[in-house]
Amino acid sequence: MAPDDAPRKDAMTDGSRQLVEMAWDPITRIIGSLGIHTKIDFANRQVAECRSTSSIFRGYSVFMKGKDPRDAHQITSRICGICGDNHATCAVYAQNMAFGVVPPALAEWIINLGEAAEYMFDHNLFQDNLVGVDYCEQMVRETNPGVLARAERTAAPHADRHGYRTIADIMRALNPFTGVFYREALQMSRLTREMFCLMEGRHVHPSTLYPGGVGTVASPQLFTEYTVRLMRYIEFLKRSVPLHDDLFDFFYEALPGYEAVGRRRVLLACWGAFQNPDRCDFTYARMAEWGREMYVTPGIVIDGQLRTTDLVEINLGIRVLLGSSFYDDWQTGETFVRQDPLGNPIDQRHPWNQTTTPRPQKRDFAGKYTWVMSPRWYDAASGAHLALDTGGGPLARFWATALAGRVDIGHVRATGKGVEIHLPKTALAPPLDLEWRIPRWSNTLERNRARSYFQAYAAAAALHFVERALVEVHAGRTKTWSEFRVPDEAIGCGFHEAVRGALSHHLVIRQGKIANYHPYPPTPWNASPRDVFGTPGPYEDAVQNTPIFEENGPDTFKGIDIMRTVRSFDPCMPCGVHMYLGNGKEIAVRHSPTFGAELLR
Repeated sequence: MAPDDAPRKDAMTDGSRQLVEMAWDPITRIIGSLGIHTKIDFANRQVAECRSTSSIFRGYSVFMKGKDPRDAHQITSRICGICGDNHATCAVYAQNMAFGVVPPALAEWIINLGEAAEYMFDHNLFQDNLVGVDYCEQMVRETNPGVLARAERTAAPHADRHGYRTIADIMRALNPFTGVFYREALQMSRLTREMFCLMEGRHVHPSTLYPGGVGTVASPQLFTEYTVRLMRYIEFLKRSVPLHDDLFDFFYEALPGYEAVGRRRVLLACWGAFQNPDRCDFTYARMAEWGREMYVTPGIVIDGQLRTTDLVEINLGIRVLLGSSFYDDWQTGETFVRQDPLGNPIDQRHPWNQTTTPRPQKRDFAGKYTWVMSPRWYDAASGAHLALDTGGGPLARFWATALAGRVDIGHVRATGKGVEIHLPKTALAPPLDLEWRIPRWSNTLERNRARSYFQAYAAAAALHFVERALVEVHAGRTKTWSEFRVPDEAIGCGFHEAVRGALSHHLVIRQGKIANYHPYPPTPWNASPRDVFGTPGPYEDAVQNTPIFEENGPDTFKGIDIMRTVRSFDPCMPCGVHMYLGNGKEIAVRHSPTFGAELLR
């Protein structure tokens, strides 16, 4: 199979267990920045140990110093070539707070529409063109032929909605380059990028997004063109969501115990998304209030319970720990912010006070082994530094929003136990009501399932945003930008949801220039290593102790259950992935484009 074969192994003995070292390094989408190193107990069909490592240092927190604060969103957009607009948006939120500017309502509706399109674009592309390959016919044939045989005999419960008679038919539709649904999803991703460009000019680095608002010229035609594309996408979703429900439910049925794959304690972080311009003024003093009015509710969920929805409390609890990372400590370094605007003390390990000093060195899995730091959230109630994860983004967003029960915009309603989503009639399909329900587990399949449902959430929310934007336009309120001045001294913070989850930007301005700037995207949370307390990061925790259901033995092992787990968090995905033997001998390298070319010969 394409991305994840070429196994290599190195046997070792750990007590009474015979362990095999296996590694996937790099696991990348754009750059070779993520590696997963494991020790596997094949006798007991379980991963015994896992380390998550990154081999690249970015340094945005270093070279942002001294820059003009007005450029922060343009620079930080380049952090990522996939979700750069999420960074630009979050930076604008931090700039708005620091500059004391409130954008016109129409500008916020336009930004919300752009971000909704980004969620639809990225989740669709990842779900069906990248993670979907892990569940396609060719992959299942090579890793679990018994499961494929059962899939051939299993009728798809929602065949009347998505058109695929059996589960095996769904798997074939996901085959890369040849699968019908795989190719259709690619077309849909183009459609959603067009939607984004209508709102913010360019994808993935917006050209019309600024602190204080946007430069987009709003007109009825603009929102009509967006809506035409949105309705086509909604029609696609009416087949996509039931298709994924059938596929993921089948794996639970075909492989009893599969709920344990990628399962970890429910420790979920969501920083909220989609501002409500009727409530949001971007002041820190009222951040708890306007944060709760977001159309995706911020929140921290611990063991299934909603710990808080207060963005001020969330902000105060952020700690950046070291332990296994290639950096010098800054505990005795400069303190940039001693108190927040409400008088609360700011810890030295908070992003406002972080000083980034890289210390390159040889990777040592018994010591320091990655460039990723270890963000944690300090829970004052328990005194614990919690290794929160984002559930790949959608799982945390849904869980926090559902429990909070605050969102009710007609097309979307949080109920306390789930989220109801109404998709209206489209050209070829009747209305469809969906409901995401809080699952029993935070595991691989539920992270993936939530990703399908959140596309529907974003689409339904976009319908509301279009309606509200048109109210502004028809009333003649077409201003989309507010003037501001850059202060000599200020601090700001932005909280948002990148596609993959919790995203924050922390900004300190001195003498009219950036004195300190720290963006914290979901990857440092999810891919973080063992911290100073020995707590593993979410990737490590989810992979470690996960059972192995793949039918192959050590000599032909592909690691599909491990790869499904890592990909369920929506990390940087591969252009090429390889495994290696402990002695360093490279067996083979597989690249997805090459695989596709071979298929088409």
